[in-house]
Amino acid sequence: MGKQRAIRWPVIGLLFGLGVSACSDQTTTELAAVFPTQETLSVGLAGQSPADVSRYLLASGVSGAKLSPDGKQVVYRSSVTGVPQLWTLPLAGGAPRQMTFGNGITFFRWMPDSTGLIYGADNDGDEQEAYLYIDRYGQYEREIFAASQGGFRALGDIAADSDTLFFSSTERTGLHYDIYRASIETGEAELIYEGNYGNFAQALSPDGRYLVVTETVGEDSDFLYLLDIETNELKIVSQPESRANHGDSGFVWSSDGKTLFLGTNVDREFTAVVAYDIDTREFESLAESEYDLSAVNLCGPADDYLVWTENRDGFDVLRGRQLSSGEPIEFPSLPEGVYSLSCSRQTSALIVGVNGWRTPGDLYAVDLVSKTRERLVSSNLAGIASETLVRPVSVRMPARDGVELQGLLYLPTVGGSDKPPSVIFEVHGGPTGQSRATFDPVTQYHVARGVAVFKPNVRGSTGFGRTYVTLDDQRQRLDSVRDLVDMLAFFERDGRVDASRAVVSGGSYGGYMVNAVLANYPSAFKAGVSRYGVADWVTALEVASPALKASDLIEYGDIRDPEWRAFYTINSPIRQADQIRVPVLYSHGEQDPRIDIYETEVMVRTLRDNGIDAPFIRIPDEGHGWRKLSNRLFYYRRQAAFIESHIR
Repeated sequence: MGKQRAIRWPVIGLLFGLGVSACSDQTTTELAAVFPTQETLSVGLAGQSPADVSRYLLASGVSGAKLSPDGKQVVYRSSVTGVPQLWTLPLAGGAPRQMTFGNGITFFRWMPDSTGLIYGADNDGDEQEAYLYIDRYGQYEREIFAASQGGFRALGDIAADSDTLFFSSTERTGLHYDIYRASIETGEAELIYEGNYGNFAQALSPDGRYLVVTETVGEDSDFLYLLDIETNELKIVSQPESRANHGDSGFVWSSDGKTLFLGTNVDREFTAVVAYDIDTREFESLAESEYDLSAVNLCGPADDYLVWTENRDGFDVLRGRQLSSGEPIEFPSLPEGVYSLSCSRQTSALIVGVNGWRTPGDLYAVDLVSKTRERLVSSNLAGIASETLVRPVSVRMPARDGVELQGLLYLPTVGGSDKPPSVIFEVHGGPTGQSRATFDPVTQYHVARGVAVFKPNVRGSTGFGRTYVTLDDQRQRLDSVRDLVDMLAFFERDGRVDASRAVVSGGSYGGYMVNAVLANYPSAFKAGVSRYGVADWVTALEVASPALKASDLIEYGDIRDPEWRAFYTINSPIRQADQIRVPVLYSHGEQDPRIDIYETEVMVRTLRDNGIDAPFIRIPDEGHGWRKLSNRLFYYRRQAAFIESHIR
């Protein structure tokens, strides 16, 4: 596709972000006494002088790139300014331009006629999005729907007329997601289907007749339907008795509207690429593997190419085939990591976003005819030498009950000691998430300071088969907590890290895992770091957002049932906090719509009342996680200081 041209991002000048308020009953001044300053942090455990965390957090790239339907323009999300914004780049060449300048962008979608985009933005992470229209040049924008007060929305699709919009919303009941049809021009919305819990609009057929609808029935499972737009009749496509997923890989219609392409693990362990025939109502398997297949896309003027990704222990491999001949596609080499895909029916270009262990977010255009690649945007490592970044190693080990566990291990490459390094167990959220080989600035920062990082995929994680995902359901919840201790025992034998100097850390559900393992196995870890984590399952399941309630029934049980209320009353960390014997750093965003900050406050008070060190950082302008660069800079310096003070 011509000579390589790579856009490199500038590094913005913000190096010392403050702007984070007082923490519980501690003022910012008092925090300075609790946590070492940056000067104290300038030398790592092994005596080296790594870059400040600001460089790692400022390492920037792009994400979520989408090619316009006419194949001429790429729009993507970047946080180079400190908050997520939209940028645009002509595929034919030119410099990227920033399109949006307001609140952080949560999603975006091209109009079918390529004249503009719909995007969402919320306030400080409250997840109650406004929907806005912006033209393709970023010169004109207007609000379609104001932020939903107390409700939630989920965008479905845009019809070929580039005016009719389908979305799901809880505004009728505050609990159930219903499906609406709306006009982008007027902002008027019409309820077309009353749902129950999580019913989500997905892809609209090219003729506008059928809307794909998924009904959430588990963290990783759903039912699949077609909603007839003319009659508002919901037709069953797939309602498997056993837990299965249809929606994680996306939905793509053929140009004639007769075939729906998707990924599913119905009747199989791993997600396969399948085609659903609208007339015969039958599925045909197109590609299967011993790994999960995802990111299904259909490309080319005549629906020439079907492409997808294959997830191998957290590393993606690009796969595809020509539909006419069935021949596999040979792809040019790409950097390691996790890939996002986008293409157009007008060109043979496939846009590939690469987020890898030393690639914060490169963007490539791959020509599916010539099999060549062109790098459109190059990540900026903010002065960090790429050779100092550490590649994770996939490690498998047995649990005490024989289940094979897996995780990614990052080992320091520098140090002046013969002893193995201390280690941070960084637990993913979900619970059905997966630790993957993406760029993690905080992990690389810890490793550069001489501390190993292990990212466990305990039972219940995705990426290792449908059975593995179910092994932490309901009463098996604590088996996944025990996995952390079994993994630690493995490393005691393995010797690559010093398991006697281990810290456990995590956010959201990972924060729950921190609370739970420290309460149930008080002597396993030296300290803990719990970010916006679940502490009280009774409260969490009662006040869960509507998007989570339906999946919670299978994953955790029905909290309205006295049996499950009694179970979680006993087995919630908030009622086990007096068993924690090691220091824990807690943090929470005041705008969090998923987990009430009250849960963290109770954990902090209980530990402090028992004489346990429990510093608490509360951030007023964040929700479920840290989006803003200033807050991330403030927080992660203090996290590193806390961890290192307890593992020296």
